[in-house]
Amino acid sequence: MNYQVNIGEEAFSLTTNELDALNMVANGNELHVLQNNEAFDVKVISTNFNTKTLTLEVNGNKYELNIEDKYDLLVKKMGLSAVVVQKMTNVKAPMPGLVIDVLVEPGQAIEKGTQLLILEAMKMENVLKAEGEGIVKSIEVVKGAAVDKGQILILMEN
Repeated sequence: MNYQVNIGEEAFSLTTNELDALNMVANGNELHVLQNNEAFDVKVISTNFNTKTLTLEVNGNKYELNIEDKYDLLVKKMGLSAVVVQKMTNVKAPMPGLVIDVLVEPGQAIEKGTQLLILEAMKMENVLKAEGEGIVKSIEVVKGAAVDKGQILILMEN
């Protein structure tokens, strides 16, 4: 399989055969690589499999790599975006209850999983979390307020 590796503005192609031909010795997150009679000490600093990025330290120098396979390259060639970001819509009460606490404020940027507010319903505290990313426009309820199912709790910017 062919890959395109991007390091900053530089891009180069790499095949699985070329990867297999590298003389590597692994020790945890560190590698000792021999190529063309040159030695390289490589440390994996971080990986993100969702974005296919790596941060490597090679002989003391840090590099950010983005790796694209044939499918990524095809999507790019077709002009499509492989990464879809879900935008937050207004937050509504999933059930009637009592607002115990509001955990965000207007103007705050949020991402998926951010805790927004705590709603008590049926003697249980429920933490409502963001289902996407966005910016809080306004809070439509106050701590201690009773809310109905479907009532808007938080308005999000469009």
